[in-house]
Amino acid sequence: MIKSKPEPVDVHVGSRVRLRRTLLGMSQDKLGKALSLTFQQIQKYERGANRIGSSRLYKLSQILDVPVSFFFDDMSAEVSGKATGMSEGGPQSFEVGQLSRRETLELVRAYYRIKDPAVRKKLFEMVKALGKSSLSLDNADG
Repeated sequence: MIKSKPEPVDVHVGSRVRLRRTLLGMSQDKLGKALSLTFQQIQKYERGANRIGSSRLYKLSQILDVPVSFFFDDMSAEVSGKATGMSEGGPQSFEVGQLSRRETLELVRAYYRIKDPAVRKKLFEMVKALGKSSLSLDNADG
């Protein structure tokens, strides 16, 4: 019997399910119960080992409170088959794996705990500016 490798799109979609679930602080067990599935099935979806059907993906979008398109956002050109450089700022060096790091998740949770929208916006603008200045410093070194 030949073991097949998961399709890259299924791996990406699964990683987005995991990202959103963890951002919400939801366990695999709780998500599984909401879908009438076991946590093992959720694990298989998140790894891309099992493909998520369209009706289940729609149900996931409702449970996780995101549009269905969320699961396909930030897909690399290799996975999507699109040409690189089509994003707003050109080719991105930010890897999808960085989104699921604990540090990133904690930062996002802390950001959304800021109640004042004006303060949140100022912080967002500051972080964007710091990111741009860091990028220009990296380019100056090369």
